[in-house]
Amino acid sequence: MVNPETAGRRRPLALVYRGPASRPAGCSEAAAALLATGPWGLDVRFTGPREDFPLSAESLSQAVLYAQPGGGALSSAYRKLRRQRQAIRDFVHGGGRYLGFCLGGYLAGATPGFSLLPGDTDQYIASPGATIHDERDTVVQVMWRGRPRTVFFQDGPFFILDENADATVLATYDNATPAAVVTRFGQGRIAVTGPHPEATDDWYTAYGLPVHHTLDLAVDLVETVMQE
Repeated sequence: MVNPETAGRRRPLALVYRGPASRPAGCSEAAAALLATGPWGLDVRFTGPREDFPLSAESLSQAVLYAQPGGGALSSAYRKLRRQRQAIRDFVHGGGRYLGFCLGGYLAGATPGFSLLPGDTDQYIASPGATIHDERDTVVQVMWRGRPRTVFFQDGPFFILDENADATVLATYDNATPAAVVTRFGQGRIAVTGPHPEATDDWYTAYGLPVHHTLDLAVDLVETVMQE
């Protein structure tokens, strides 16, 4: 039965990047699945050089959220996306939402990146007191809203926040550095995470890791960034 109050109402559009800056395969799809199955009623589409929605100011103007998934090296990814930097900044500054997982978290920083954060990013594995010291696919321990959780991890960032930054730290690594953060940029909001709470079971089993179900953390990240 059609609800007359919602009939004909267009669902909010969420764009998920898929392209040469989001390899290996699976990162974009996991982010899209999270957004499509969550409680937000989003129309989730891919954006990128070979998608129906090119990553452009025009495409972003139709969306409420842009997701930058995990991927490869920061330097090469930024080279592929730097022409879209201003469009992404304008989108968020004007009230849009930015959701960044791992590489997407790095890209929210400044060296190099979109400069959305009140601060910057760096490798967790290179931070003092880190419990992981190489780039292998593994799991990491975090405190998410004060509760210990184990999350899929592949050389993700920690977040360096300016003093007195208006930011909510949702999660920290074992060395107390921020692992997941929600903050404002202009009229918009950004949510970034170093670990991968959106990871599906096959991400773990492909590397012989015990499966940890963390989609509730990914939902928490999205819920928080979608708030007014």
